[in-house]
Amino acid sequence: MDMKELRQLGREKFGKACRMCPICDGRACAGEIPGAGGVGTGQAFRNNVSALVNVQLRQRIIHDVHMPSTRFTLWEKSLTMPILAAPIGGIAFNWNNYIPEDEYAKAVINGCKMAGTLGMVGDGKLPEIYQGGLNHILEVGGWGIPTIKPPPNEQIIALAKQAEKVGAVAIAIDVDAAALINMTASGQKVGPKTYEELVELKANIKLPIIIKGIMDVQDAVMCSQAGIDAIVVSNHGGRVLDHTPGTAEVLPDIVAAVGDEMTIFVDGGIRTGFDVLKMLALGADAVLVGRPVTQAGAGGAEGISCLMEHLRSELEAAMIMTGCQDLASIGGQVLYKK
Repeated sequence: MDMKELRQLGREKFGKACRMCPICDGRACAGEIPGAGGVGTGQAFRNNVSALVNVQLRQRIIHDVHMPSTRFTLWEKSLTMPILAAPIGGIAFNWNNYIPEDEYAKAVINGCKMAGTLGMVGDGKLPEIYQGGLNHILEVGGWGIPTIKPPPNEQIIALAKQAEKVGAVAIAIDVDAAALINMTASGQKVGPKTYEELVELKANIKLPIIIKGIMDVQDAVMCSQAGIDAIVVSNHGGRVLDHTPGTAEVLPDIVAAVGDEMTIFVDGGIRTGFDVLKMLALGADAVLVGRPVTQAGAGGAEGISCLMEHLRSELEAAMIMTGCQDLASIGGQVLYKK
């Protein structure tokens, strides 16, 4: 399977849920929720893409970098790349049920493992979405990260303990889902978290905790002070608050504030390995990829593995063209500044 075949499979399976646009920038699907679009005008989705477009790379070819290493270590797990699959639940709700929820979760976990990286699985209005993800993480010996929507802490702690039992690498809490209509409509109370609640979570959960949805330096600092292990700089793919800046715009300030204290992931608008290099150069430790992974799910685990390997190879090529031997050598020097 190759990327051309994957795109054709997507066109055949998605129906009207995703148009497989040549450039996935949210213009054609603005406001389409249910669907793959951004909330409201879709500007937050578009800002993620345009913020990355505005970051330029400095080409350097007089050096001795021939075979760069993309290997990344996350909590003692050795990965082939700093690229993980972002957590996405609600396939039936948002993607025209092109693939059953459980089948998609299995494809993400297994496809990422085939490529030597980690898949994150989502949560949703139906409890079986989270449980299905856990089942597939258990099947591969704990090689995955489940994500929990932000209900009251006692529910998060109970769900985290289930993740501990299946040997998950970590748990993520999707705090940027604090106002999702489909959750509240289904009777599941979700909401933001206070500093004290973060402290309580850290005190009662053994696994590393990832807080997803950080777009503000003050929020990042409070996560760090509460002992949180990692954050995801994310605006939920532009699906929860219209008119936010792109994640690439806010990332450098957040890294400057807490980058030495915790692991920093970022998502939003990442479509290529060149985008991955940009985010790493802006200070992220690793990235999460969302919509492209969902599209690749048309090819099952093989399709997702194909996508992840394609992104890794693009990152490797970008490292050669900017003179970076390994991830530690990627920094601001690869960015072109006028």
